[in-house]
Amino acid sequence: MTGSDARPTVLYASERTFRVWRYGVGHSHLLLRSLPDGRDTTQLDLHFESVHAMRLVTRYEALRVVAVDEPELSRIFAESGVPPVWRDAQLIVGLRSRSGTGYVQCGRVVLDRREGRTSDELDPPGPRDVVWSLRPGGPVTPASL
Repeated sequence: MTGSDARPTVLYASERTFRVWRYGVGHSHLLLRSLPDGRDTTQLDLHFESVHAMRLVTRYEALRVVAVDEPELSRIFAESGVPPVWRDAQLIVGLRSRSGTGYVQCGRVVLDRREGRTSDELDPPGPRDVVWSLRPGGPVTPASL
């Protein structure tokens, strides 16, 4: 993003409602879940791994996961206390929706889909399809070394 009037880059968007489902302190894992309803037959799970900081509302209607701009990125890194040497291993994504906003600073984001409501468990049994994934840095190429 550039300039103060720039719109954030949308990394993932859904018209569905996601709810904060679980946060595990031990593994620093956050789960936002969208359950099947009358229109949708799939359960969507948005996993945030190695969470270092977050600001959340309890539900996100029409969720947009967005890239944050440089001032917000710097502010969140400063507030979270992550040393500069570890910042390349972290990403910060904004959460925007009709029902509220927030952010998550983490090591990786994965969205998976399961047919039907499989369980209220954190990681229910059965097959899942990874729909989208994001981690800092991306692939390492000789030019980036």
